Amino acid sequence: MKNQQQTQNLSTILTSLIVFALLIVALNSFVVINPGQAGVISILGKAREGSLLEGIHVKPPLVSKVDVYDVTVQKFEVPAESSTRDLQNLKASFAINFRLDPSRVVEIRRTQGTLDNLVSKIIAPQTQESFKIAAAQRTIEESITKRSELKQDFDAALSTRLEKYGIVVLDTSIIDLNFSKEFAKSVEDKQIAEQRARRAVYVAQEAAQAAQADINRAKGRAEAQRLLAETLKAQGGDLVLQKEAIEAWKEGGAQMPEVLVTTGNSPGVPFLFDQNQLLEAGQ
Repeated sequence: MKNQQQTQNLSTILTSLIVFALLIVALNSFVVINPGQAGVISILGKAREGSLLEGIHVKPPLVSKVDVYDVTVQKFEVPAESSTRDLQNLKASFAINFRLDPSRVVEIRRTQGTLDNLVSKIIAPQTQESFKIAAAQRTIEESITKRSELKQDFDAALSTRLEKYGIVVLDTSIIDLNFSKEFAKSVEDKQIAEQRARRAVYVAQEAAQAAQADINRAKGRAEAQRLLAETLKAQGGDLVLQKEAIEAWKEGGAQMPEVLVTTGNSPGVPFLFDQNQLLEAGQ
């Protein structure tokens, strides 16, 4: 009786162990891939073809392993340095927004392994090379003043280079763009020189305007003298009498008043001249 009880107990334990083992095997035969993920099954260390997309998947129990990759948008900041076309040193820091191509995670698993390896061995060096390509096409001044064009060239180069590794570049941002102290000093000197040049142009223009004003005034005086001479010449007979009158006034010591002279063509319109003008014209 006692032996029978022991046998039953042993049978119960064995059954429980078998059920537990089967349960473990059953649970290990399925894998759940969540949205925004992609998986790769490796059987005895060898990656199997075909990416596991979101959902439930069957896998060989005990001998298989599933590596899950995040295929949502990710961001990494990567520094870069390059020489420009005029051989100036230019440093930058880029924020790279990218995601992994879900259909190519098996390739990524075989060639790079982890995401950290992908960033350090692929994204960082390719960012550096793409920046060199973009910076070498322009001077350092153009790189700074035409920053958007620099970014466009950089984006095009980086997208082309990373695409073959199963990395999709969504966007990039230039976080920082630095240049040497020597260039900063040269920019400052150039700005000062341009300001001085603009000042010199302004002074020259101002002098030219003043000179032109003097010329215009001189022309006006010459024209007035010409008109005066013509008028006095036309009134030559009257001027003789006016001169005699002036001499008489001067001998008498009196103040010479202004003299009215009328033209022959327009006797009703008088011209006023002082005594000096009449004396000079009479001579």
